[in-house]
Amino acid sequence: MKPASFEYHLPRSIEEMTDMLSRYGEEGRILSGGQSLVPAMNFRLSRPEHIIDINKLKELDWLETTEDRLRIGSLARHVVFEKSVTDDVLGQLLADVARYIAHWPIRVRGTFAGSLAHADPASEWCLVAVTLDAEIIVLGPRGKRSVSASEFFLGGFRTAVANDEAIVEVNLPLLGRGASFGFAEFSRRTGDFALAMSLAVIWLDESGLIERALVGIGGVESRPVRVHDAETALRGEAPSSRLFDQIAEIVAENLKPIEDIHADAEFRLDLSQSMTRKALEGAIPK
Repeated sequence: MKPASFEYHLPRSIEEMTDMLSRYGEEGRILSGGQSLVPAMNFRLSRPEHIIDINKLKELDWLETTEDRLRIGSLARHVVFEKSVTDDVLGQLLADVARYIAHWPIRVRGTFAGSLAHADPASEWCLVAVTLDAEIIVLGPRGKRSVSASEFFLGGFRTAVANDEAIVEVNLPLLGRGASFGFAEFSRRTGDFALAMSLAVIWLDESGLIERALVGIGGVESRPVRVHDAETALRGEAPSSRLFDQIAEIVAENLKPIEDIHADAEFRLDLSQSMTRKALEGAIPK
């Protein structure tokens, strides 16, 4: 199929983009990578009257590491993260996760920020953002504002971005020395959307006990979730298979899984436990 008719716009500056967002509102859509928007338009699931193509805005295509964070411009493509973009552990985490995203042609075109804006429950980057408590900077006619990842995702394909706003930057905190991580994902085939995935980050103290932990689950509910009860239960404990089994049960108790043609709630719940155990085991330094 082909998309419904629309008017194409190519802003040459951020100011021009902002003006177009203000002018067209809910009738306009931002085009960056287009790996989700274009298929939806071809199937006429999405029928925007105005397409605002931001690919000429080089001032949105950048990465910067500061003292405490990795700053990501909204045109940074998935593929750039396949190699570590920072010396911090975060760089390797992003590289490991990036390889699970769809296939090479999609990773070349798709963008980190675009993935957050699309808000697919099975998106790897959405899970990363929620687990690490990313800061998402959006721009509109009223200026810039900051939204934490915990408040950004409102449900499946719904975010806190207004119709006249666009993501211009995403900030991820550096993890620092002593951090280690594990990521596990289950999909039917390589490159398919995840039915369940888990990201775990832990910090061990000098005695080998878990000083701090982050645990996130994606693909199970209508949006990625951080399981605070699991993080609390890990704190102060010695890593072990028995502990991770207990944490997997806590995770399942905190989830309200969705059902669709790909998996029922019970299967997703079981997968969430398996992925949690794998992620935690992967987060323990060998």
